[in-house]
Amino acid sequence: MLRHNVNLVHFVLVASAINFIFFHYPFFKYAFTALDYKTLGGTTIIVSLVIAMLLANAFVLYLIFFFSRLVGKIVLTFFFLVNAIAIYFVNTYHVLIDPTMIGNILNTSYDEASSFFSFQLMLYVILLGLIPVVFIIKVKITKETFKRFLPRFSLTFLFLVLLVFGNGGNWRWIDKNSPQLGSLAMPWSYVVNTSRFYLDKFKENKKVLLLPDAKIKDPVKSLAVLVIGESARRENFSLYGYEKFTNPLLSKVEHLHSFKATSCATYTTAGVKCILEHTNSRKLYEILPNYLYRNEVDVIWRTTNWGEPPVHIKNFHKKEDLNKGCEGQACNYDEILLKGLKEQILASKKDKIFVVLHTSTSHGPSYNTRYPPEFEKFAPVCTSVELGECSQESLVNAYDNTIVYTDYILSRLIEGLKELKEYNSTMLFVSDHGESLGEYNLYMHGIPAAFAPKEQLEIPFLVWLSDGSKKLKPNEILSQHHIFHSILNFLAIESPIYDENMNIFK
Repeated sequence: MLRHNVNLVHFVLVASAINFIFFHYPFFKYAFTALDYKTLGGTTIIVSLVIAMLLANAFVLYLIFFFSRLVGKIVLTFFFLVNAIAIYFVNTYHVLIDPTMIGNILNTSYDEASSFFSFQLMLYVILLGLIPVVFIIKVKITKETFKRFLPRFSLTFLFLVLLVFGNGGNWRWIDKNSPQLGSLAMPWSYVVNTSRFYLDKFKENKKVLLLPDAKIKDPVKSLAVLVIGESARRENFSLYGYEKFTNPLLSKVEHLHSFKATSCATYTTAGVKCILEHTNSRKLYEILPNYLYRNEVDVIWRTTNWGEPPVHIKNFHKKEDLNKGCEGQACNYDEILLKGLKEQILASKKDKIFVVLHTSTSHGPSYNTRYPPEFEKFAPVCTSVELGECSQESLVNAYDNTIVYTDYILSRLIEGLKELKEYNSTMLFVSDHGESLGEYNLYMHGIPAAFAPKEQLEIPFLVWLSDGSKKLKPNEILSQHHIFHSILNFLAIESPIYDENMNIFK
């Protein structure tokens, strides 16, 4: 076949069919579970989806290849390689390639991305990506004349239009399930949703909206530390009744209070934005650290993670900054966030200090690499990035060990704050989102919040207070947006946008 010229129509039909066979099992698996395919209406939808999938992809390829066979080969090569990677993650972690997931991908650091590397991923890329690409590159395609192109293009377009209108009675079902279907159709899931992501970003980030000026009401030395957890789900904290003792140290800490909370999103960038903004909005308002820094509060940000909105302060320290001069095992884990923190606080010349520690402790899939060996309290543990291949027990054990390590970090932080007796201090711990550990055959996070399982939304909200500082209201259920207004209250910051209803302190 490769030695002879191939008709363009035959080529795009074969390419569309291979794309259909290789990459659309999850698409039709969802369709079969979401409708009654044994009825006439269900059968009509399935048949229409098959025809539309095959014909629409061939139609687009036909158009591209007609104008340029070189561009067509480049585009098709890109599609097969990216499709192979995308379908691996869909099959392995049961993700949806929607604008939310596109945001996760585009904001993923190298360290996090490399943790997903596996032999199975390479097999997907080789078998479903590279091998078809070799044929795409080598095949010789005959040039199509405009005389043949126009009627074929027009008739195919007309047929697709008639197919759409012929399914008028099924539009309600298609519209209801379009988020899931659109997130599983290759390559359109990532092509369309990447465009949607950047369009939304453009609308959101036209200009950061500054908040009205604030002022400090008193000279009392106050210190507020916000710890942003990563993928910490409430269900696995023994402070909330979990049967495994994952909080052996925090359970003994006086003046520590635990509240139920729900995240507003299931991915880091949106979750952190919710924690730092004063109200739930798609607009990019000035976030808490920038606002406090602009209004004469000393702000320190330390992170081993990523995904925060733009932070405009002097003392912003990434992992590589904290690693300078660091020796010992702790430098490889989130304990590094505490290195030199006390000294940095004592060096401040201001009465009001706000510290943010952005952790990465419970981020998957390699949970077993997120804590030092001595914190492997529960065994056996999952050591594979192919989470579906691990037993449920070993997967949960590895995750629970990250919570044990989080418990240790927070307890060490609190002990350090107790030593700063000249400050009224508080520590608030809240996670960016939760995590799935195989429930409903889902792993990690990133399912759109509208239909995400509770495991990805229910998060811990812990508050510690030093002696003689504040008291807490009788709160029950909190949100990530309580952080902004509670920090303003604790630091005695008077602001026109302060909302007493969103403050947790008396």
